[in-house]
Amino acid sequence: MGAAGVAAADCNTVPLWLSEADVRASLTMPAVMGAMEAALAAFSTGRVVQPVRTAFELRERTFFGVMPAFLGEQAILGAKLVSVIPENAGRALPTHQASISLFDPDTGALIAVMDGRLITEMRTAAASALSVKYLARQSSSVLAILGSGVQARSHVEALALVIPFEDMRAWSPHAEHLEAFAEETGVRAAVSAEEAVRDADVVVVATSSVTPAITDAWVKWGAHVIAIGACRPSQREIDPGLVARARLVVDSRDAALQESGDIVQTIREGRMTVAHVQLELGEVIAGTKAGRQSEDGVTLFKSLGLAVEDLATAALAYRAASAAGRGVRVEL
Repeated sequence: MGAAGVAAADCNTVPLWLSEADVRASLTMPAVMGAMEAALAAFSTGRVVQPVRTAFELRERTFFGVMPAFLGEQAILGAKLVSVIPENAGRALPTHQASISLFDPDTGALIAVMDGRLITEMRTAAASALSVKYLARQSSSVLAILGSGVQARSHVEALALVIPFEDMRAWSPHAEHLEAFAEETGVRAAVSAEEAVRDADVVVVATSSVTPAITDAWVKWGAHVIAIGACRPSQREIDPGLVARARLVVDSRDAALQESGDIVQTIREGRMTVAHVQLELGEVIAGTKAGRQSEDGVTLFKSLGLAVEDLATAALAYRAASAAGRGVRVEL
């Protein structure tokens, strides 16, 4: 997408509204990974205007967030509104719900509104897959996943595009969910989190836990760990010893030092300093900084999720949907 970008396709027309089904039909994981690669590199080289997400608590463990961004070179302007309501799991509703709006950066006109739940799911897994591409050992063959929900499923799909794992195993505290996940994806159900993680080359922490779900001693030297939850300063999902031991890679330094309890609490406890939080995945992608430094080092990608990731994926869906005639145009 060139400078004309998203806006050119629908200048002076009414906004396009896309359902989750429309978004699903418009995206593929390889295409999302390509969009994430470009977006993360742009972010970490200063070509994205994006504040740290504004979020406030509704009650314990629940929050509402606002995530705007502008990527001028691709004419992408917009924002995601997102809610995280863990108790929705008992209501047969998604725990993460979102909508994304795209605007014409020249006129400020609204050009598209779409479901953001699936986009959040896909862009998170795509970014994780890129962390495997740039940070995991090339010889990696064993994947461990803690969790059995939508993110666990999307990570199996995305990570397999990078590495053809010989062994994939998973653990979840919800036995029925784990059984269904294993049947769907072909992963091997482990009897405990420790059994899943021990000797794994790549470990994905995809749980809703707000206390550490993984212990440092389980993680072998040379492993790559991906942590995608616990996005509030009061929450943790990783043993602080592992955070301090690993070469830490984040999507945004500014966000990590404000939002990630795994990081801010570990610093507050004196286990590491702010200097430990100096490497963004986009810098590794762009080639401005090195990622993995040795075969026996442990790397940890702490993913909080960036607005530019959501908007780049939304722009991809918008262009594909427009070309295919999907969605409904609604005049405000």
